[in-house]
Amino acid sequence: MPTNEQRRAAAKRKLDRQLERRAERAKRQRLITIIASVVGVLVVVAAVVTTVIVTKKDSTDTALASTTTSAEPGAEQPAADGRLPEFVAPAGLGSDCQYPAAGQASKKVNPPRTGKIPMDEAEISVSMETDQGNLGLMLDNAKAPCTTNSFASLAGQGYFNDTECHRLTTSESLSVLQCGDPTGKGTGGPGYQFANEYPTNQYQPDNPALQQPVVYPRGTVAMANAGPGTNGSQFFLVYRDSQLPPNYTVFGTIDDTGLATLDKIAGAGVQGGGQDGPPATKVLVKQIQLD
Repeated sequence: MPTNEQRRAAAKRKLDRQLERRAERAKRQRLITIIASVVGVLVVVAAVVTTVIVTKKDSTDTALASTTTSAEPGAEQPAADGRLPEFVAPAGLGSDCQYPAAGQASKKVNPPRTGKIPMDEAEISVSMETDQGNLGLMLDNAKAPCTTNSFASLAGQGYFNDTECHRLTTSESLSVLQCGDPTGKGTGGPGYQFANEYPTNQYQPDNPALQQPVVYPRGTVAMANAGPGTNGSQFFLVYRDSQLPPNYTVFGTIDDTGLATLDKIAGAGVQGGGQDGPPATKVLVKQIQLD
């Protein structure tokens, strides 16, 4: 028979084991609670992050959709802050380039090919050599395929060789050097004409915005004309941001070397000290070649 002391010792051991099991269960419960709380927090954080990402993505998509819609050809959206409108390719761009005869050619030349113009080459590099320095041009076939097609055709036939840049403007609103006329008088052309492209084709023909000036930025190459659809061979090189209605086809850009050459020419001013006329420093285009 166990003694009273032995029974008390056994009861104590049993109580100690029970307390240990209770403590272990309580510890496990606390750990489970902590884990559940952490998981809950992570779920909430993940939900918040997902919501932020989705909201941001949706907002971006909405903004992109709005931009695309407002920039549709003929949507009559004025350029923001006086800038050229964002380019959106009109239906049929480059698919029907026509060059109807107009006047007498100032220099014998064949008209460019008509109809669909290949647009797989978005940009075409061109070297313009003058007696004042060289200009590297990058023609924008993606925005102005019919214009690029004509310019490349004329250059390839030597139409621009040994011709003078006949006009320089130096006002704050118009700072350009104009070239492309074999007569050197500003009245010559290739014997054909063709329609405007970018930025004119981003507006409806009756849009009043076509009469409002926009900024043709420094480094722009654009076509000179005498009205809608009268593009020929004359083009101008923008050496300082200039204000013009969006009726002059932008078809390329000028590299840094070319801009330095233009700055030198412009620095010499206009003959007679005016702001519009023949450049004081004669500028002879020796040749224009496709690279």
